[in-house]
Amino acid sequence: MKRVTGIGGIFFYAKDPKALGAWYQRHLGIDVQPWGGAAFEWRDDSGQPVGGTTAWCISAADSNAFAPGAKPFVVNYRVHDLAALLQALRDEGCEVLDKTDESEFGKFGWVIDPEGNKVELWQPPPGQ
Repeated sequence: MKRVTGIGGIFFYAKDPKALGAWYQRHLGIDVQPWGGAAFEWRDDSGQPVGGTTAWCISAADSNAFAPGAKPFVVNYRVHDLAALLQALRDEGCEVLDKTDESEFGKFGWVIDPEGNKVELWQPPPGQ
């Protein structure tokens, strides 16, 4: 069974998300959108899109978006078959959160690693 196939996104907390987003936009050229993040389209060596994105997003430090994780960040990993991987992780004794989400953006599930990091697993919708 395929497990992680890539990184879907990186999400982190900031004391002042708007100011930090403006800094990243000004100094690093990241196209920070009103929702607080950016989507980096995957491209080949010639600059042509190859069908995928990596999300990058800043959240307010006083939110609980990463609960029950204990760290100020979450890494989102692309997976091939979310349901099968979550079951395999449960069978292996991992702390898998009961909640899953499904939307037009794909399927999402979470596991807590041994250091208390909340890890997001994402099965993109077909065609991505």
